[in-house]
Amino acid sequence: MSNNFISEIREKAKGLNYRIAYPDAEDIRTLQTARFVKDNSLGQPVLVGDSKNILKIAEENKISLDGIEIVNPIESALFENFTQKLYEKRKAKGMTFEQARELTAKPTYFAGLMLDNDDVKVVVGGNVSSTGDIIRSAIYTVGVAPGISIVSSYFIMVFPDKLLCFADCAVNPDPTAEQLADIAITSAKNFQSVTGLTPYVAMLSFSTKGSATHPHVDKVIEATRIAKEKAPELMIDGEMQADAALVPSVGERKCKGSPVAGKANVLIFPDLDAGNIGYKLTERLAGASAVGPIIQGLSKPYCDLSRGCSVDDMINVSCICSLMAKGLV
Repeated sequence: MSNNFISEIREKAKGLNYRIAYPDAEDIRTLQTARFVKDNSLGQPVLVGDSKNILKIAEENKISLDGIEIVNPIESALFENFTQKLYEKRKAKGMTFEQARELTAKPTYFAGLMLDNDDVKVVVGGNVSSTGDIIRSAIYTVGVAPGISIVSSYFIMVFPDKLLCFADCAVNPDPTAEQLADIAITSAKNFQSVTGLTPYVAMLSFSTKGSATHPHVDKVIEATRIAKEKAPELMIDGEMQADAALVPSVGERKCKGSPVAGKANVLIFPDLDAGNIGYKLTERLAGASAVGPIIQGLSKPYCDLSRGCSVDDMINVSCICSLMAKGLV
């Protein structure tokens, strides 16, 4: 992984020093992450969970939690208020008050309600909880972003000389044209928030500007139209093949006059098959480092980790999500 990219995002996060909730706190990796984040001024960690268990793990592993806040949901003064808030959010979907109370007691939901209430700026979980549990907790508490139809994910692909954004490579098997447009818009904005680079968004296909006809191509054409209409300030073009998106000479030949062709840095794949295969091939054959997946499309940053993640992964995702939060302010 590019040390420059990592050191840059950590430096940017240090300037923000946001409150970051960790709902999967009963895990040595979380405690090590919280200690590092606190000691290096990357944020103000808040451990959400059973305080007795958290303190026991810390003691057993000789990790000092001095200066680090611990919030036990069922002992919190906010528990009743948050239960009512969750009930109001979900009662139209059939949730009972008792179900809301049970969910509010769970750290992933309580952390999401803290985020919704602006008690923290970011939530980072998934090192213990499943992706499904994290996404469900996030949707129930903070919900999707206004005007966005879908929760998705992106990777930052780190090369020695450049950064690319790949989406969606981890969540949605077959997005509709409208959903694909929203994936493009959220990916572009997050890429800019995290890297500081101007996004050039290519809507990828096996066709370039009508070179082939097929319903799969039609979906990308429609998605491009919707994305341009919803976010006219962004540079988005398609449909185009990957070589036209990335290689200036090919882009000039196949998409003459395109503001994106040949210089794309945000690549939107038409489905999960293409996206997942594409990022893994790039990682394994081109030697790029894949940072992610980072969950996006929520109204506030609630980020998911792999259960096999390292402490470094947790620190880096914490910093990336802080930069995403800055972009939403």
